[in-house]
Amino acid sequence: MNNLNLNWKTKDTDNLFKAVLALRNVEECERFFRDLMTEQEIETFAARFKTALMLDQNLPYRQISKVTGMSTTTVTRINYWLERGMGGYSLAIKRLKSAAKNSHHHTRTNSLEFTS
Repeated sequence: MNNLNLNWKTKDTDNLFKAVLALRNVEECERFFRDLMTEQEIETFAARFKTALMLDQNLPYRQISKVTGMSTTTVTRINYWLERGMGGYSLAIKRLKSAAKNSHHHTRTNSLEFTS
């Protein structure tokens, strides 16, 4: 983890993260995030994470931009955080891959899928 500015960390952000960790499944997360954010905000966060997943697969920036609708500048910024951020993208991707690998069958809750 890089030595990044952590001034954004407060009791309020800790409470938000604890609330997310208290959720038990995808459906509960969907309900929570839909109450918390607009549909557009959820779609934006999902597109950012999809971009990180595609970068992890070493796909070209232009292809990622075309599939996700993100500008190549945003793809570059996400790649920066993927490679030199706090390790959150990498940790989440690693755990999702591990969960998918350890799963005996693919369901919505344990498979990684890309839609275009």
